[in-house]
Amino acid sequence: MPGLRRDRLLALLLLGTLFSADLYFHLWPRVQRQLRPSENPAGCPCSGRAPSASLHSAAASRDPGTAAHNFSQARPGAEHPSRGHPSPRSKLQALFAHSLYQIPEEPPLLGPEDWLLASQEALRYYRRKVARWNRRHKIYKEQFNLTSLDPPLQFRPEASWVQFHLGINSHGLYSRSSPVVSKLLHDMRHFPTISADYSQDEKALLGACDCSQIVKPSGVHLKLVLRFSDFGKAMFKPMRQQREEETPENFFYFIDFQRHNAEVAAFHLDRILDFRRVPPTVGRLVNVTKEILEVTKNEILQSVFFVSPANNVCFFAKCPYMCKTEYAVCGNPHLLEGSLSAFLPSLNLAPRLSVPNPWIRSYSLSGKEEWELNPLYCDTVKQIYPYNSSNRLLGIIDMAIFDFLIGNMDRHHYEMFTKFGDDGYLIHLDNARGFGRHSQDEVSILAPLSQCCMIKKKTLLHLQLLAQADYRLSDVMRESLLQDQLAPVLTEPHLLALDRRLQIILKTVVDCIEAHGEQRVVADGRTQQSAPDSGQANLTS
Repeated sequence: MPGLRRDRLLALLLLGTLFSADLYFHLWPRVQRQLRPSENPAGCPCSGRAPSASLHSAAASRDPGTAAHNFSQARPGAEHPSRGHPSPRSKLQALFAHSLYQIPEEPPLLGPEDWLLASQEALRYYRRKVARWNRRHKIYKEQFNLTSLDPPLQFRPEASWVQFHLGINSHGLYSRSSPVVSKLLHDMRHFPTISADYSQDEKALLGACDCSQIVKPSGVHLKLVLRFSDFGKAMFKPMRQQREEETPENFFYFIDFQRHNAEVAAFHLDRILDFRRVPPTVGRLVNVTKEILEVTKNEILQSVFFVSPANNVCFFAKCPYMCKTEYAVCGNPHLLEGSLSAFLPSLNLAPRLSVPNPWIRSYSLSGKEEWELNPLYCDTVKQIYPYNSSNRLLGIIDMAIFDFLIGNMDRHHYEMFTKFGDDGYLIHLDNARGFGRHSQDEVSILAPLSQCCMIKKKTLLHLQLLAQADYRLSDVMRESLLQDQLAPVLTEPHLLALDRRLQIILKTVVDCIEAHGEQRVVADGRTQQSAPDSGQANLTS
């Protein structure tokens, strides 16, 4: 009997311990998240935000006024940092109110050559596209005897995606103070879909996959093109990994998963750095049945939908080496997290140049590229057009800094708008392989900076500002990401890794200045480079 009582006591103690652990690690954090909005001080951009503890609450519609916050423009009453300490209410507002984010960009936008699109030509083109879509949709309904009371689509020039396209200029994909981006993010989050299809690169691979390739861009990296009721388009990348999962250490960078939350976080980081070279991206809970399966006309896409043993609706990419259900993405049971990245203007309107990255990695299981073996590799690059006379090399270094912060090793190409010429900015597309490992800082990504020892003055000033406690990078990123429907977008270790990597970048710049002098490292304008002498990098600015 005493032994039986002792066993009962031990069992009660064990149950009490398990209950306490569950309360502390699971229930209490949920209560904190639900109470946090009400604790936010007045004026905080995340106040009034609905908690995202469950799929149903996150899928609920939100107040458009809350979502349409202008991220790039500080509140009029915000205290200017130069006149004292920034307001403790919002580090993000204080950051965007800082004088660095108010300096007029040079050169000023004066004429049509400074804007990507000619507005009248673009509007005519989009009207024709809408009319063509209506004709094809009518033929499709007649072919399958479908009845629909929906009226034909009407082209609206004031649509947010149209205004986004018309606002792209020689300084960036959008202006700092533009309210269009907030409207576009809201529309991509809430507008119903009217069509879904594979992306162009996925279509090119259907039935023609080279199984000898090590790099397999389809299957595991499934992405779809979704079109909304306002005729805007976005690239949808579904969730493949939980936020807490890190990329396994034995994975090569070219077979890593593409993460939807990395696309969302990359957009916010790009805007905080004042690059504005990542297309607007937002997280969304998509109903894969209603918003993909029931609106797609692609029979191949329709054929890869199935219901899992857990009664969840799933789909996968149709490709010989990945036509398997274990590579599928699944809803819960219908809702699936994903990122939506706004499409850039059609190549017919705005041609883009795709250029191999001079610091491209070796996409094989063995072997290295020249830059990985030759520390003076940058001297060779600086003798080659267009890196010998334009700002292109400084753009490469900006891109390397951005990629190092997010941990992206997969930047094999970069794109530019041909209209803006050699001095145009590099567009930071496809960031889904970022934020894979917070525990590792891949310093080789910084090779363009460490080998060339050059950096834009504007970029350096922003990095130094974000290293200060009042504008700490992890804090402003955390606050910015809270505005997304899928918050928390990044786990805390990933946010803290941003601060650590920022210090590594600044240390690299300090080492370059000590070796070559500030005038040769910090570039205030167009770089003027000549052939290096005595094997030393020529870093004139």
